[in-house]
Amino acid sequence: MANHKSALKRIRQSNARRLHNRYYAKTARNAVKNLRATDNKEEAQALLPKVSSLLDRLAKKNIIHRNKAANLKSKLAKHVGALT
Repeated sequence: MANHKSALKRIRQSNARRLHNRYYAKTARNAVKNLRATDNKEEAQALLPKVSSLLDRLAKKNIIHRNKAANLKSKLAKHVGALT
């Protein structure tokens, strides 16, 4: 157990940030999963900018790595483009 006030505060902050980051990372995974499961091109084209924006925001806040966000956006754009 921590012996200093600052260490106790650091533990509290770390837990709060971990929960916050887990929530948004899970939200992003669900959004990507829903977009990949979509077979309707118009629906997918409407979802793509929203998911891309979400991924960009998470990368900006260092919740996910910027290269991971770029790779996901690229693959999703390719998926939406291949739909008929």
